[in-house]
Amino acid sequence: MPKRILQFMTLAMLNIVMIALALMAGAKAEEASEASVDDADLYLLARIISAEARGEPYQGQVAVGAVVLNRVEHPSFPDSIAGVVYQPGAFTAIVDGQFDEPIADSAWRAARDALSGWDPSGGALYYFNPDKTDNAWMHARPVILRIGDHLFCS
Repeated sequence: MPKRILQFMTLAMLNIVMIALALMAGAKAEEASEASVDDADLYLLARIISAEARGEPYQGQVAVGAVVLNRVEHPSFPDSIAGVVYQPGAFTAIVDGQFDEPIADSAWRAARDALSGWDPSGGALYYFNPDKTDNAWMHARPVILRIGDHLFCS
């Protein structure tokens, strides 16, 4: 089974376990579902931030999280954090193993800041490190700003 499918199934199982734990603690089913989605979204956003922006300035880490959230809100992308993160070809960290590395403490904080509405990317839908990609389509994107090694683009 492809690694991405296994990762998605793991996230789904994590969601189910968190809902069950909340229900066992006496929470209403609706509150449990909302809480688990929030926890799962925070976890997944922190994981992709850590994988994609490890070593970048804190503002750049938040900006990577904001790009994920901007995509969730944009009609050209999936409408969930999991859908955006696991969209085939969207993030190199999913396929090169960085996604499986431990989550940096700063990535947890950056995910919370992005989920709270901080968007240092200026509304970007894309970002890339120009020193690490030769993708002509990415290099042709209109640049909004640079943070650390990443260019954030519309």
